[in-house]
Amino acid sequence: MSDQIKSIVERLNKEPFKKNYNLITFDSLESMQLLQLLNDVLGEIDPKHVVDIREEMPEQTAKRMLSLLGILKYKPPGSITDLSTFRQGLVIGSKPVIHPVLHWLLQRTNELKKRAYLARFLIKLEVPAEFLQDDIVADTNKQYEDLMEAFKNLHKECEQLKTSGFSTAEIRRDITAMEEEKDQLIKRVERLKKRVETVQNHQRMLEIARQLRVEKEREESLAQQKQEQKNQLFHAEQRLQRVQLQLKDMQHAVVDSKPESLMKRLEEEIKFNSYLCSEKFPRELESKKQSLYFLQKVVSEPAMGQSDLSELETKINEVNAQINQLIEKRMMKYEPIDSKFSMYRQQASIISRKKEAKAEELQAAKEEMSNMERQMLQKANQARELDGTEVLKGDEFKRYVNKLRSKNTFYKKKRQEIAEITAEYGILQRTEELLKQRHEAIQQQLQAIEDKKGISGYSYTQEELERVSAAKSEMDEMKGRTLDNMSEMVKKLNALVADKKSSLAPIIKELRQLRQNCQELTQECDEKKVQYDSCAAGLESNRSTLEQEVKGLREECIQEESCYHHTNCMKKNLEIQLQRAKDEMKTYVSPDPQDRRKAIREQYTRMILEQENLGKKLREKQKAVRESHGPNMKQAKMWRDFEQLMECKRECFLKQQNQTSVGQVIQEGGEDRLVL
Repeated sequence: MSDQIKSIVERLNKEPFKKNYNLITFDSLESMQLLQLLNDVLGEIDPKHVVDIREEMPEQTAKRMLSLLGILKYKPPGSITDLSTFRQGLVIGSKPVIHPVLHWLLQRTNELKKRAYLARFLIKLEVPAEFLQDDIVADTNKQYEDLMEAFKNLHKECEQLKTSGFSTAEIRRDITAMEEEKDQLIKRVERLKKRVETVQNHQRMLEIARQLRVEKEREESLAQQKQEQKNQLFHAEQRLQRVQLQLKDMQHAVVDSKPESLMKRLEEEIKFNSYLCSEKFPRELESKKQSLYFLQKVVSEPAMGQSDLSELETKINEVNAQINQLIEKRMMKYEPIDSKFSMYRQQASIISRKKEAKAEELQAAKEEMSNMERQMLQKANQARELDGTEVLKGDEFKRYVNKLRSKNTFYKKKRQEIAEITAEYGILQRTEELLKQRHEAIQQQLQAIEDKKGISGYSYTQEELERVSAAKSEMDEMKGRTLDNMSEMVKKLNALVADKKSSLAPIIKELRQLRQNCQELTQECDEKKVQYDSCAAGLESNRSTLEQEVKGLREECIQEESCYHHTNCMKKNLEIQLQRAKDEMKTYVSPDPQDRRKAIREQYTRMILEQENLGKKLREKQKAVRESHGPNMKQAKMWRDFEQLMECKRECFLKQQNQTSVGQVIQEGGEDRLVL
């Protein structure tokens, strides 16, 4: 936990947070401050989460943080198994919940930024199936999925271009510079041609210049060959040194060996090499080919969604349950002979796996030994070239290495002690500060009470008097007791020594016998422990081999199951399409006109005829509108003129009503009378 908090503090003190925390200040943060700090880290990953949690409800904050952590695929640690407990700890700002989240986020900030950016575009909106029955919604959903796939492809291309190391600006600059150089070279060649044409025997001079260029190129190639030959000579000298070292090793080995041991060693090497060539390498080649085939098959298949993966997981679990049932049935039906054979088979498979593992270890050890020898030769040559002294060998080098190891362990021990003392010093310093602050606060309160009562300085004076009187009384008592205690102590010690000697004599005799028994029991315990370790190692190796077999069989079962389901789905799709084609042919060839009308071809034919009739009606209507357009426009103009004329009459009538009239005109019986 301390390493986790230390890592969090180090990353928070760096860019872009710059919090300037230490272990004590970070550990003393309150729950709201911890939540705000977690929100700041999430805001750095996704800018949409840059908010002040004090202006937000706790449930909304927890919901928002949980949704982003789900998008970032955060899994709570093993101690937090219940999601409700994790959610409650996130709401209240619990340290055991927030510290692991901060540590996980700060370790992979750049990766999580990229994931949060992609989640804005690649989290698919689930549309209910009943809404997809509508053609417009289905087309829109298809466009949405196509755009998502296009975004995936563009993002992949962009990442590839970023990691390729090419820069468009640099390439453009290089192209422009090369074009400028090309233009300059063309101009120079033209000027040189014009200048050379005036010189006599310019063809012969050009031929001589060409020969000079050829000779220079030949000189460069010869110099390159010379350098290559020097390198080859250097490598040959190194090979010679290695061969000489091998020869010396062989000579040392031959001095104390016999022809039988050499033959036996050569036979072992031949057996090992033949095993590699005949069994190990072909098996590895076959496994690589098979894995390559499966990878190509996976790449050729379309991408699978989350629903497909969940469905496959459920099917895998079902198949695993069936396999376990079959294995149990088979185990129940086993006969003794079959069980013996299975035991032998298991032992044979275990031995073969051990053989393969030892062969791989031997090959790796040989490669490492050759690499070490090569490095040793290089280092020896470098040391000889630098100071001309020989490299330490044998016992001197071992003594030197042991000396360095002892110094290293001593250094690590002292460094650890310094770190512990520093941490303890920081804690004690912090404790001292807190106690001083508390003491100062209490002294201020006491001083305020004394000032209020009018007896300032009373407590200090009283403390001094009590301290002096207590010290004086203690000194007097000590002086009185010292002489009495010394005399009594001498008597008691003499008596105790005598009693202890008499009482310890039989116990010492029993202790000697018990020590002998303890040594015998310790030896027996060590022997039993060695037997237990060997038995446990054998059982552990058997268990590991059985687990590997089960894992391999499960993987094969999963692969076969996926191939079977894929083939079955393809078969069902083809059967449905074939059935639809048969039904269409049956309805189209049927003599019954009712069935023939149900055929898709007849339906589309009727729809085409209806659309053609509708087009004819619309064209006739368009023709009628074009023919009546001119008279209708003329009539509309006449109606507008008539409307304008009536509006003018209304305005004149209103003006006449507003004027002051001399009399009143009355119309009766076709006569107009003026009444004054």
